[in-house]
Amino acid sequence: MSETNFDVVIIGGGPGGYVTAIRASQLGMKTAVVEREHMGGICLNWGCIPTKALLRSSEIHHLMHNLDAYGISADNIKFDLGKVVARSRGVASQLSKGVSGLMKKNKVTVFDGAGKLAGKGKVAVEGKDGKKTELTAKHIILATGARARVLPGMEPDGKLVWTYKEAMVPTEMPKSLLVVGSGAIGIEFASFYRSMGAEVTVVEVMDRILPVEDEEISKLAQKAFEKQGMKIMTATNVKGLKKGANNVTVSLEAGGKTSEVTVDRVIIAVGIVGNVENLGLEGTKVKVEKTHVVVDKWSATGEPGVYAIGDLTGPPWLAHKASHEGVICIEKIAGQKDVHPLNTANIPGCTYSWPQVASVGMTEKAAKEAKKDIKVGRFQFIGNGKAIALGEPDGLVKTIFDAKTGELLGAHMIGAEVTEMIQGYAIARTMEGTELDLMHTVFPHPTLSEMMHESTLDAFGKVIHM
Repeated sequence: MSETNFDVVIIGGGPGGYVTAIRASQLGMKTAVVEREHMGGICLNWGCIPTKALLRSSEIHHLMHNLDAYGISADNIKFDLGKVVARSRGVASQLSKGVSGLMKKNKVTVFDGAGKLAGKGKVAVEGKDGKKTELTAKHIILATGARARVLPGMEPDGKLVWTYKEAMVPTEMPKSLLVVGSGAIGIEFASFYRSMGAEVTVVEVMDRILPVEDEEISKLAQKAFEKQGMKIMTATNVKGLKKGANNVTVSLEAGGKTSEVTVDRVIIAVGIVGNVENLGLEGTKVKVEKTHVVVDKWSATGEPGVYAIGDLTGPPWLAHKASHEGVICIEKIAGQKDVHPLNTANIPGCTYSWPQVASVGMTEKAAKEAKKDIKVGRFQFIGNGKAIALGEPDGLVKTIFDAKTGELLGAHMIGAEVTEMIQGYAIARTMEGTELDLMHTVFPHPTLSEMMHESTLDAFGKVIHM
């Protein structure tokens, strides 16, 4: 008979749940994870990882069609969509198996099935075979994540109207598609399909794409995408969908005027909702607001002994936020003395489109609205030797500092590999670094990271290469 008594039971094996389980085990806690589908959750299986594999294929496809700029030629360049998708699924499968291996290595017991609260300190698990098991634990952590938001009249059907899942495993390349929503998910799919040759239209209800990003970066992103042939419609509402045999006619409204566009497929990317259903929250003190579980700074809910982390608790909906939140939660439970609450202002956000977009901290508008006296620095990719050598001369690194204290308030980037560079500014914010710390840091040459240095210098009138 399997052991059913634990120190901590985690419901959900995504990047929040499995990382929390590993840390709990390291802290000497007897730990179990309940996962109903795949270890690694949405991120590893249907989100962060497989989409990056798809985007890598589209990046190579784009480069292959621009070989002449690098002095190379090739004939009959084409792609096999089946192999592109198969590679993406293979990457996801490899990592999911890797997580299962980590569970065994760290002696974490995994229960395959759906878990729910079943009274104080109890979790009921129903396996895929219908078998029911009751687990007991002093601490229960909910890490069930979220799913795509569905809007009335735009319900996905898996054939003509897609969510991220269908968009990740197309059986044929649509000649045209419309993406509803221009957040990170929508823009990444728009970028993938456009780079692979599809005609892409992006519809955004807000007045700009990537609305959580700095306005200057949003404008540069839109300019870059439109240069690639993407059609972008901002301040536009989708009023309805009319499905044909193998296409969809979308009714749009903008500025009081209506129009229609017919496309092969529609991708719905208008946000997410927390997976709060069937968790046994009824009769508990767990509070749910707008589909998300309410928690305090240590991820504790209103129910003693019950915690919640990750996408289930609200924005930012990022895998790295979930992982870090889980570690903080379990370390607090274990009584660690050096644990600190999560400062979401220091969490970097990345969009892996072409060009990439990355940011951390306050936008220029937010800093001004907070009545900050600021200094803003900018450095364009065209002034960087490595960017020119790579054939990636378009982009910008923007930094925002407190003029009085030198505190780095925010950093915003667009261009090649900025999703790798942003962590330098995230570290600076975590360490409460000032402009002097960044100015006195020696950046290697030639690298793209030199632009981070130059942008800082520019904010204080000391830029060298621009």
